[in-house]
Amino acid sequence: MDTGENEYRIARFRERLARDDTAELGVRIEARGSAVLLTGTVPTATHREEILRLAETELAGLPLHADLTVACIDPPERPEELL
Repeated sequence: MDTGENEYRIARFRERLARDDTAELGVRIEARGSAVLLTGTVPTATHREEILRLAETELAGLPLHADLTVACIDPPERPEELL
């Protein structure tokens, strides 16, 4: 595949993430040579898996590297002490 087609597929994937049920704007998608890199923070492990599944579908045939961190949204174990 040529670079132009890869960029088109990446742009289409960005749009899909923004409009689908995922409504994910915090994931950065970059072409790195012939591979695609996904970075960012997502709210849950389930959300991360859904994004990776969509990436494998939309970007099939391209090497995919993901560095997606799951945000810790647990409440603190104790109250914050203000001085």
